[in-house]
Amino acid sequence: MTDALARIHAAFADAGVTGRLHAVDIDSGAQLDAGGDHPVCTASVHKLCLLVTLHEHAAAGRLDLTEQVECPPAGRTNGPTGLAAMRDAARMSLRDLAFLMMAVSDNAAADLLLGRVGLDAVNATTARLGLARTLAVHSFGEMLATVREDAGPGGARALADPRVVTRLRALDPARTNRSTPRDMTRLLGAVWRDEACTPEHGDAIRRIMGLQVWPHRLASGFPFDDVHVAGKTGSLPTLRNEVGVVEYPDGGRYAVAVFTRTAHTAATLPAADAVIGTAARIAVDALRARGLRAG
Repeated sequence: MTDALARIHAAFADAGVTGRLHAVDIDSGAQLDAGGDHPVCTASVHKLCLLVTLHEHAAAGRLDLTEQVECPPAGRTNGPTGLAAMRDAARMSLRDLAFLMMAVSDNAAADLLLGRVGLDAVNATTARLGLARTLAVHSFGEMLATVREDAGPGGARALADPRVVTRLRALDPARTNRSTPRDMTRLLGAVWRDEACTPEHGDAIRRIMGLQVWPHRLASGFPFDDVHVAGKTGSLPTLRNEVGVVEYPDGGRYAVAVFTRTAHTAATLPAADAVIGTAARIAVDALRARGLRAG
């Protein structure tokens, strides 16, 4: 494990990021910790907490996932994907909104769901699951509003200035939606062991996480047809995150959470994206090797 940790830290350094990682074998509990208890900004990774809350409420009969929701264009949360990027009125079920929220990280869909279950319910769910350092303090629209306010009159162009980025509240774990890598792998483990919800709803959560369309972060470390990766990304200026579960054909299941930050303000940094997959692969390989030795 010591060699794997050194390789992970070297990979983060080579990519020009500060990285925090926690990985765990879901069945044996073996783990690899590279800053797993460090507080991190979750960004869109927190949509996973909302998804689990939604299914917890459905399992308890507090809502029906086929319930239809009106999605008028006025007042939608901004974003580059899904309903957030669309211009016309729509009507969708709660579960289809959840699909858009997870598969393409649709901010508008997420806030419609958050409006249905409530911020307090999301925090109650994470507390029930023992995620003591995980907290949602605002909606995704409210989080983006703080970015606009903190950027000032320069708008999005100002986010290319490192001095502006340093004042963004959305990048301060003390003032935004937050967690730790260890809390996130604990949540993933609970979902994959059917401890977070009933098996029926656990299956639905796992399915929808497996439909995420982004292959450039966690999944890039596992380019194999017989290895399945289910995850959720999160992005803000200088932040690139992903949490997910890697499943091997021999039954091995590994929860991995990787959170990174870079000093570079460019929106496109392929090395910073790819190192999430690289670090995750190093961690999972180490856990698998440990399991083989133990066996």
